[in-house]
Amino acid sequence: MVPTDTCGAVSVLDLRFQADGTVGAFLVRTRVGPVLVETGPESLFGNLRSAVEAQGFSLEDVRHVFVTHIHLDHAGAAWRLARHGARIHVHPAGVPHMVDPAKLVASARRIYGEAMDRLWGRLEPIPQELLVPVADGETVQVGDAAFQAIHTPGHAIHHITWRLEDGLFTGDVGGIRIGDGPVIPPLPPPDIDLEAWAASIGRMRAARPACLYPTHFGIKRDPQAHFESLEANLHRLAAWVKDRMAGGADEAALIPAFQDHLNGLLAAEGLSEEAIQDYEIADPAFMSVQGLMRYWRKRA
Repeated sequence: MVPTDTCGAVSVLDLRFQADGTVGAFLVRTRVGPVLVETGPESLFGNLRSAVEAQGFSLEDVRHVFVTHIHLDHAGAAWRLARHGARIHVHPAGVPHMVDPAKLVASARRIYGEAMDRLWGRLEPIPQELLVPVADGETVQVGDAAFQAIHTPGHAIHHITWRLEDGLFTGDVGGIRIGDGPVIPPLPPPDIDLEAWAASIGRMRAARPACLYPTHFGIKRDPQAHFESLEANLHRLAAWVKDRMAGGADEAALIPAFQDHLNGLLAAEGLSEEAIQDYEIADPAFMSVQGLMRYWRKRA
């Protein structure tokens, strides 16, 4: 049963992607059984199963899955749950890519090459009838739990922030935050849109949440400070890349320089080398360089 204060009713499932506390999913107990928000990649399906069983359920008990967007670290194992008959709730723009994931797989393989299967596992089609496109503002009732979709582009055009009572599942648009570190926006190609992202932060703020559930990682109970950190670092990192592009730097030069800059920013916040590496696992620097360079070139 979902109480009014949902912060304590949501269980974080650590999927242990290369390290503890980098990629998660969430389990919500309802009167009609457990609900999952996010699935993690298919490569970690065994870890997902173990984490759900540790909560006293089996994966076959899960009849509803809500994904924030279709990137492989968030929804890569959704097809596995659909095989058990679970309904997958997703942004309308993500539905075609889950029915036929060929383009999604090809795009990821271009980025990750030989590491693709090791990192993300397999991706297979989901039957159309098990995919539920959810419109902006629409609420999906599962037993006593009401999940409201807030469309929040900026990181991806197919991104939804899910609202449950006074909590928000923020996916990637709410940023990466390992432990009590700063909030770093993940900025991969092809959909980065700084204006849309700023508007999405405004929409999340307007929901006046008491707590946030970022997929990377955990439960955060200081949403306003979280959003301030996210907004500041979004503009700071985007401006840093823009300035160096204006100075003639290419991608090959920018990637290690950006990594050093980001590591310095995190170290200045008092993070250990291990914590800095956890940020890199959750949010590889090279992808943010590629995403921001694409964004600034499009703007130009």
